[in-house]
This record gives sequence, structure tokens and C-alpha cells, in this order.
Amino acid sequence: MNKSILAALFTLWSVSSLAAPGHQADGTQQPDEAKVDRVIQIEAGEMMFGPEALAVAPGETVKFEIHNSGVLEHEFVIGDRAAQEEHRRMMREMGGHGGHGGHGGHGGHDMAEGEHGGDMPAVTIAPGATATLVWTVPEGISQLEYACNLPGHYEAGMAGKIDFQG
Repeated sequence: MNKSILAALFTLWSVSSLAAPGHQADGTQQPDEAKVDRVIQIEAGEMMFGPEALAVAPGETVKFEIHNSGVLEHEFVIGDRAAQEEHRRMMREMGGHGGHGGHGGHGGHDMAEGEHGGDMPAVTIAPGATATLVWTVPEGISQLEYACNLPGHYEAGMAGKIDFQG
């Protein structure tokens, strides 16, 4: 078997096995509303996110409500620059939608080699749909980014910064 195909299959297996508890087959989480500190509305349009930057506090639990106002499928992935680049590479190798069919490919990505470790929360959002993602901000980090890593989307501007307060 080709090494890149084997690596892609292993990545899909790893991603599925590392999915965070509470994720559903459609890539959303059922949040425990009592534990959510803040709700942030995100718009995923054609090659843009609004807002373009966020500020969060370590330990804060944020519920993202991401609405796809465009006509293309998008994803919302939180991670450091290196993890985002690796995810984009994987998406290109898998033809752009590897692991996204049925939304089973998202939920958590291993970021143990990233600067902060942990998982890489993500959801895929169909055109016209809204997805939710609940994330607790890790300690000891100065900056992450959110991005759509479908081929060409990040390069067209679908990314934003997450800065940390306190």
C-alpha cells in the first residue's frame, strides 16, 4: 500500500479515536449549558470568517455557534499555526473532503506535536447550516488561530486569530 494512503488512513483512524466526548456524528457537541461561560457567533461566508479575531481567557468555556452563510461547505478548526498547516496538507492529499463526508472526520485532532499539546477542535458546516462547538481555552498559550482548511479556503482568507487575555 502506498505510504501516503497508509498515512491518510492512519490519520483518519487517529482522528476518529481521539474525538472528544459529546461529539455527535454531524460534528457538533451537545454542550452542558451550565458550563458555558460565553457564546460567540461566527459567520463562515464565502472565503471569510466574521469576526476576524477573538480574545478569550484561559480556562473559559466558549460555545461557538458557526453559521455558514455561503454556498460552499466550510470547516471551523482551532489550532496553532503548525497544526493548521498539517491539517491543510492532509486535506489536499485526501482530495479536499477526506474525513468530511458525514462529518465524521472532525471532533478532535492530535496536536501533541504542536506547541501546546491537546486536541484540535473542529466542525464542518454545510451551506446554510449552523454548527456548534464547545471549547475550553487551554492554559499557558498566547495565540492560536481558527481556519477553514478545505483546499484554497485558508489561502483565500478564511482564518482568524485567537488572542489570550490574562
